[in-house]
Amino acid sequence: MRKIVFVSGTRADWGKIKPLIQKVKECKKFEYKIFACGMHLLELYGKTFIEIFKDGFDEVFLAKPYEANEKMDLALGDCIKQFSRFVSDYQPDLIVVHGDRLEALAGAIVGAFNNIFVAHIEGGELSGTIDESIRHSISKLAHLHFVANQVAQKRLLQLGEKEESVFVIGSPDLDVMCSDCLPSFQDLEERYYQIQSFGGKYAIFTYHPVTTENAYLEEKLEVVFEAIKESKENFVIIYPNNDLGSSLIIHKIEQCRNTPHFVAFSSIKFEYFLTLLKNASFIIGNSSAGVREAPFFGIPCVNIGTRQEGRFAPNEGIIEVAEDKQEILQAIKRAKVLQLSPSQEFGEGKSASNFMQILENEDLWNLPLQKKFVDFL
Repeated sequence: MRKIVFVSGTRADWGKIKPLIQKVKECKKFEYKIFACGMHLLELYGKTFIEIFKDGFDEVFLAKPYEANEKMDLALGDCIKQFSRFVSDYQPDLIVVHGDRLEALAGAIVGAFNNIFVAHIEGGELSGTIDESIRHSISKLAHLHFVANQVAQKRLLQLGEKEESVFVIGSPDLDVMCSDCLPSFQDLEERYYQIQSFGGKYAIFTYHPVTTENAYLEEKLEVVFEAIKESKENFVIIYPNNDLGSSLIIHKIEQCRNTPHFVAFSSIKFEYFLTLLKNASFIIGNSSAGVREAPFFGIPCVNIGTRQEGRFAPNEGIIEVAEDKQEILQAIKRAKVLQLSPSQEFGEGKSASNFMQILENEDLWNLPLQKKFVDFL
């Protein structure tokens, strides 16, 4: 029986890889472990590792938490140490990582250095800032690539990856979005009762730090928060990730917590977030949810700044603005009246089945561990 380890460091990647883990859990050919680390362990973000257990997964190893504001390089080193010790004990056949977070990079480094197959979920995408460099670095360390669409596949081929190692399976979060397991809006309001005061009329605001632009973060925050206050819209505000600069954003959110029309949460469980998004007037900020999940539901997005630059094709449903108050206010007015059709650019909700079918093919496990660069001509 082959052993597979899934690395999860945040609420976001857990929602995306959970359908894949569920399929592996149901298959008698594999055993699994989940290495929960990073933001999952931080009290500030709601100790979201608890949700992993609540979702029915008990094969979980909990890493030791690092400090909420620890420098990324130090956090990376700590995560590598912890994961290396875990891998040495468990001896997995495959390590599965997702996206562009430092925890995924740690998993890929440990796998590559120990001659263990590394599978990267959603490589070949553009992330913006340091995240993009991390994502492409993970892809160069990984042996197997499970991508969302043909555009991502082409980018990996441009990076010198072998075509037979790149599989288009769609985006795993769409499996959840297409399923019948999303909570009802009533369930959402019962669990996150503060939202009830909005009477079902609200927008979502999530704003993450852009690590390469941190020198201007405080100034940009002032502009963005002035704009959303002046709009007089109801906003469900969700904490940012824990990248450098997040403490400034959280401090600003807490300053505004008692502002009329605002409710704030450190974290919202992925399925509940999808129900929240599905029923929102629009989403605003710089979260990938605005350019990935929102279009699937036909929800307009006001995309602020550079963080999602290059991650989507120009379309009327994603309104791009700078950190400028008047631009943001005009974009909000426009987003409120947009009527959009759902988009299926990133799959049809069959990613987990596609993933499992590929894993069960014995030819996959015979691919060489030694990587070779393939020229893209």
